[in-house]
Formats: sequence, C-alpha cells, structure tokens
Amino acid sequence: MAEAERTQLPGYVRLSGSGELEERARRAHEVLRDCVVCPQECRVNRIEDELGFCRTGLLPRVSSYSPHFGEETPLVGKNGSGTIFFAGCNMRCEFCQNYEISQCGAGYAVSNEDLAAIMLHLQERRCHNINLVSPSHVVPQILGAVALAAPRGLNVPLVYNSGGYDSVETLRLLDGVIDIYMPDAKYGRDDVALELSHAPGYTARMQAALKEMHRQVGDLVIRDGLAVRGMIIRHLVLPGNLASSEIVLKFIAEELSRDSYVNIMAQYHPAWKAAEGGRGPVLAALQRPITSREYQYAIRCARENSLSRGFP
Repeated sequence: MAEAERTQLPGYVRLSGSGELEERARRAHEVLRDCVVCPQECRVNRIEDELGFCRTGLLPRVSSYSPHFGEETPLVGKNGSGTIFFAGCNMRCEFCQNYEISQCGAGYAVSNEDLAAIMLHLQERRCHNINLVSPSHVVPQILGAVALAAPRGLNVPLVYNSGGYDSVETLRLLDGVIDIYMPDAKYGRDDVALELSHAPGYTARMQAALKEMHRQVGDLVIRDGLAVRGMIIRHLVLPGNLASSEIVLKFIAEELSRDSYVNIMAQYHPAWKAAEGGRGPVLAALQRPITSREYQYAIRCARENSLSRGFP
C-alpha cells in the first residue's frame, strides 16, 4: 500500500499493524477487574460478571445495529451511519428517550468476535462509519473487537457517541483509535446533573473529557460532505433552561474551540420517569416540551460566544 493511501486510513488501522491496538485492548481488559472504566468507578470485577452501575458484566449487550439516517448530516451521507446501540448506560437520565435500551437493558450479549463481525457487516453494507452509541461502559470490549476487525479489513471511521460522562484515563486508551467523538454536553450545573442523570460531578468530568477528546481529534473535518475526523458536540435544550445552556456553550467556545461543531437539539419531550410527573420541582419542570423561546435562547447564547457550526 502506498504511503499516501495509508495515511488516509483511520488511525486504528495503523495501530493494529504495529501491535499497539492489541496492547491497548489488553490493558483496557484489565481495568474491568476492578472497574473504573467510567466516572462511576464501581470497582466491581466485571471479568467475573459482577455488575455495577451500568449493569453490564464482561460481555457487552447490543440492542440493535443498522445503517442509520437520523444522525447529523456529515455522518449520514448516502448510505447511512452504521450504528451499534449498546444496552446499559453509565448514567440514568430521568428523561431518557431510549430508556428501553439504556435503563431496561433491552439487548443480547455478544462476544468481542461477534462485535467485530457486526462492525464488518455494517462496513459491507457501505455505511460511512461505525457509530458506537452509549460506549462509555464498554470501551475495553470495543477495543477488543476493533483489534479483531482491523486485520480483517475494517477501515471506516469510528464514532464515539457518548453522554459526555467519560473517564479521561479511559479516553487516553482510545487516542488514535477513535476518529470522530460525538459527546453530549448535557449540563452546566452539578446539582441538576445529579438529580436528573445520577452522574456525580458531571460538569467537571464532562469538561475534562471533552478537552481530552478535542486534544485527540480537533475540530470536525468534513471531506466530500462526510465527517472524517474531529468532534461533534450535542447539547439538548431542556425546559426552564435546566441544562444551563449559557454555561455549556461558553465552555465550548472558550475552552475547546469557536470552530466547534455544536448540534443544539430541540427535540426534548417528556419520556421515561419525566413523563410520570411528581418527585419534586425539577422533575416536574420536565413534563412539557421546550418552547420556541427557550430554544432561541440557546441559539443566541451560542452566537454570543461566536459559535456558528452545526446549528441553524
């Protein structure tokens, strides 16, 4: 393979050729023995199938996989983003719109070999990328699967599609492996993050994680209409500005980059526990969709911080 052609390949292909990818997978697997894969730091022995906050033992659980056309335009292209939805989650968002998967565990256990085969199948279907949805608690298994799939020809970008509640130490194992990071930046206040997502210390953890992601891949690079490298940041506007959009967007602009690609999302609707009502004023505030004024406030905050990519 010519050197110019090889440099266009995802980084994990080069890491596989050097043996580094396999070594990363081995090191990540050992973290499961006293699990601190994510910021919940449960310290259970997942190699022995002990369950912590994410309710996932040694084997990851997959809910579904398919070409997906509802993601951001630079990921979808003509043939779709090859999404793999992992069951379980390292957060418990009271308003989760995928709660059957994240909270109720809908899915089936797969080995690393099975997961590698799924990735290769999505590539064979001509998906433009492999989109790993809710990956924060199964990074060791993902690394193990990629180490198996890369020598078999996997060569499309990998997308890390997380809630933003990620461990910097774990992310460092992904340096050069993940091509596109797509985290949420959910909240600007820890008290709200704890009440609504059961994620202690969310804001500091999220900010540190996003800085590490940006260090690894930089701003989003689009070639021929498709994302090839960089970051897409998602921010869901919540009723009553519970997300503290002004804090989140200022952080992105000032501490990451004003060229950040930020999808400011308006699709909030009451789901899961938020649809049931009661249990205090914060959760009660989530019992309605957002208003046009609330969404426009978030857009205005972004523009006032000189952000311009990814939203209307």
